[in-house]
Amino acid sequence: MNRDGDLHHDAVQALAAEKLQSLWHALGAYKPAGGGSGWRERLGLTRRPAEPAPQGLYLYGPVGRGKSMLMDLFYESIAGDHKRRVHFHEFMLEIHETMHRWRQRDGKLQDPLPKIATEIAKDTWLLCFDEFQVENIADAMILGRLFEGLFDEGVVVVATSNRHPDELYKGGLQRDRFLPFIEVLKGRIDILELEAERDYRRDRLVDMGVYHTPLGPPAEASLDAAFAALTDNAVGEPAELTATGRKVIVPQTAKGVARFTFAELCENPLGAPDYLAIAKAYHTVILSGIPMLPPARRNESKRLVTLIDALYEHKVNMVISAEAQPDELSPAGDTAFAFERTASRLIEMQSEEYIQAAHLNANT
Repeated sequence: MNRDGDLHHDAVQALAAEKLQSLWHALGAYKPAGGGSGWRERLGLTRRPAEPAPQGLYLYGPVGRGKSMLMDLFYESIAGDHKRRVHFHEFMLEIHETMHRWRQRDGKLQDPLPKIATEIAKDTWLLCFDEFQVENIADAMILGRLFEGLFDEGVVVVATSNRHPDELYKGGLQRDRFLPFIEVLKGRIDILELEAERDYRRDRLVDMGVYHTPLGPPAEASLDAAFAALTDNAVGEPAELTATGRKVIVPQTAKGVARFTFAELCENPLGAPDYLAIAKAYHTVILSGIPMLPPARRNESKRLVTLIDALYEHKVNMVISAEAQPDELSPAGDTAFAFERTASRLIEMQSEEYIQAAHLNANT
């Protein structure tokens, strides 16, 4: 899909759309036995015979392949209020909070997950997860029991992820205890790799432009639009990275995109290890508010040079708002010469060839 909302033919996306269409038809007459739609069922007085749940779908592949777009189109086409679309990280935070409340209410309850699954299924039997990923042991240790409960209640799951299920939580602590969940997931959900030829997010960058000047409301509005377009309108959330034993704060991030101000990255005492951690973690960095850099701002200029070097070497895309064009930002003084290479790189980073290059992340 381009910036005008036009859809292009893509064979892999077409296959995913066919599978979602089949699931849509299967869901048309489906009503899970554990859904509890009437007052008698809610009181446990009656229970319909179990009906086999339609097989869900797990779409995985690199960023920019249209996974979220396809899932959103599918989700919007499903009638009724028995559905929920949620970022997987947000969902798991809710589960941990719910477990805590159940244990406070009933101290003898050792494992509240089956009851939590039943409660979820009363109102929601289609769960659409965006960015399905497992990054911590707390999530890994409960996912098997939680999803077994959800599947037993007839909940249908559709998910997008950057990783095949076999790659989830790879290298994590006590991963052997997580492996049964992967087998459960693979047995209940159809898995499809969305390895399209085009990266549609990079196409959007080419269309919208990545360097906005001068500073002011129009430039900031362009950065807002870029974040929305690259993250499928995600709000974003803060995050932390670890670099040489210390924390690097990321104020806003979603779907591999991180957003910072110049002050956050270049007026604070950050260095090459911090910038390398950012370069490896994110395929796109949105940076706002680059000012003019006279000799009096020597330290900030040096940090910007180091930052751009790290991002450039890892082929990270940038969307920038700045007071002037790259070769005008540092016009005089002893910093001007050192900034010449940075200006050249900032210009190159606006080219379609650079934008379409693959991100050299931590796994490359």
